[in-house]
Formats: sequence, C-alpha cells, structure tokens
Amino acid sequence: DRPLFRPPRAEQKSCCRLCWCMEPANKKAKTMTSSFDVKHPETLTSFILARHHHKQEKGDFCSLMGAIQTASKIISRAVHRAGIDEMSGATEEVNVQGEIVKRMDIVSNETMIHFLVNSGQLCLGASEETEDVIRPPEHLTGEFVVTFDPLDGSSNIDAGVNVGTIFGIYRRISDSGPNGTNPGELSDVLQPAKNLIASGYTMYGASTVLVMAIKGDGVNGFTLDTGSGEFVLTHKNMRIPPKGKIYSINEGNHATWDAITTEYVTQCKSKGPDGAKPFSLRYIGTMVGDVHRTLCYGGIFMYPADSANADGKLRLLYECGPMSMICEEAGGRSSFGPGDVKDIQPVKLHQRCPIFMGSKEDVDNFDKIARK
Repeated sequence: DRPLFRPPRAEQKSCCRLCWCMEPANKKAKTMTSSFDVKHPETLTSFILARHHHKQEKGDFCSLMGAIQTASKIISRAVHRAGIDEMSGATEEVNVQGEIVKRMDIVSNETMIHFLVNSGQLCLGASEETEDVIRPPEHLTGEFVVTFDPLDGSSNIDAGVNVGTIFGIYRRISDSGPNGTNPGELSDVLQPAKNLIASGYTMYGASTVLVMAIKGDGVNGFTLDTGSGEFVLTHKNMRIPPKGKIYSINEGNHATWDAITTEYVTQCKSKGPDGAKPFSLRYIGTMVGDVHRTLCYGGIFMYPADSANADGKLRLLYECGPMSMICEEAGGRSSFGPGDVKDIQPVKLHQRCPIFMGSKEDVDNFDKIARK
C-alpha cells in the first residue's frame, strides 16, 4: 500500500499535497486559461438589492419592485398570447375615463392589483382603470403608494403595436402608526410628481423592456430574458440627447390645437435659421412607445390640450407624472406649458394634464413660445 502522502524530492514539486503527479521543479504547472472573460448578467433584483439593502428606511422597496416585476412578466405573456388565448378585442364595459375596456385591460389591471396588494408593501394604489383608490387589508398595509396605468395603448393591442405598463412609486405621507398598518389617506395618493421616489414602465413589444428611474440614481433599462425569466440590465445609465430631430404628436388633431402648439409644430416642420433640416414626425399612438423612442433618440413628445380636451388627454398620476420623472432623471425636461409637470399639485385621482417632454433644448424652445 502506498502512503497517503509522499514528500516530493528536492528537484520536484507537486501541484498539491495529495497529488502523485510530480513535475520537474523547472517546469511550470499548467493552468486553465481563457481567451475571453465570462460576463455574468446583472438582474433587476440584484441591481435594486445592491443599492437599497443598506438603507435603514421603513418598508421594503425590493419586495415592492419584486411584485411589479412579477406582474410585468405575467402581463407580458398574456399580451404575446392574446390572439392565441382569444383575449383580443373589447368588452361591453366602459371605464371611469369613458373609454371602452379591452379584455387585456382587465387582465393587466387585476394582475397589478393582486401582486401589489399581496406584497405587503402597499399603503394605497391608484389605477387608471379603477374609480376609487385600492386599499389592501390592514395586515398587508405597507409604506408605499403606487399609481399605475396597467396597459397603456390598449386600444392598439389588436394591431400588434407596442403597449406597456406605467407606474409611479411614492412614500406615504400619513402616519403609518406603531405597527405600520394604519390605513392610508387620499392625500397619500394626491402628491406632485416631484415627490416620486421611483417610476418606470414595462414595454411589451418584440421584446419586453422594463425601464426604471430611481430618484437621484438615473435611469436604467432591463430586458426580459425569456430563458431565465429574469429582467437583465441591457440599457445602463440611459441619457436623453440634449437636442433631437424628431417630434411626436397626433397631427390629426391640428385643427383643435391652440396657437402655441400650432406655432411650435410649424417651427418643427420648417428649416432652421441656419438651414438645418426640419424635424421628422414619428407617432406610434401609445405613450410608452413614443416616450421610449424619445428617450433613446431625443426629440419631443407632445400631447397638448385642445378645444376638445381643455385639460389635456393624458392622466397626471398614472402617465404624465411617472414619465416626467423618467425623462428628467435621464437629463431631459417635461412641461405642461405654464410650468414643469413635476410641480403640479393633483386635486383628484383621474386629473388630466397637457404634456411636452423630451430633450431639454427642444422643450426649452417650446416654453419660449408658450411664455411669449
């Protein structure tokens, strides 16, 4: 029987204490080498944990975002299978906005509500599809307020156009009590966009992309890897160009625009004083799709007030506020004409407002006309 260990001779060395593979002392041991570095993807979960695990604050932001992630994955699957599962088309219902409710509106809304309530982090929720606020049971009441449009652009879903979920996250301002379970108040929801701590959207198209802004931490985009089921960081530190060459607006409404919007759009379609080419028009018809393109390429997205919609068409709490935060965290601007969208104090849940958002220089140029 051989001993478990035999010391090497002076002129030899072993690669480990229990190895009988002796090499001459002057010959280097072979090591595994690679011509490339193995890159491990950063998931949305690990991204949030790395930035928030050390913060001593009430509530668990990571758990809340986990609920939004899960809801987004389920909605994504439902959107991509809508035709196969016969979930396309409209119902006979009309929502609080006076709009016909699509089948996918119901699926998306109920999915968001279910996961937000059961996260144990929700103080109050507010949805474009729900007339009143969403209140979790007392034992599941948390520290955060979430406003959301469960399926932006659902009127276009049967045409295969990009649609998405928009969300905004606030901290409650009412006292949560010693156990953190005091019910929320309407004032917790009716906060200006400047109070948002995070906002984002999940866009369902050729791929599913979740773009999120965290206050003071910029904007990052995550693409759903359908193999692993994880959102993976693919768009790091997104920055909107300071000036763009694209304007986005529904030109079909031009007859009802005010003089300010008409003058600015005319300017966009005209050559610049230095002979610069006119802007190009790009309009998808879903806010998520149009804002995502504006975020990537620059330019300006507009949904103004007009003679048919004196207060604008888009909702302040569910669409304009969250999207404004994303735009500004990425280096852009968001205006409603007289001032910044983030400064508007909401007075009712389903309040509407006009919006002009995108590259800082382009929005500044619009404001110059608006303030004449």
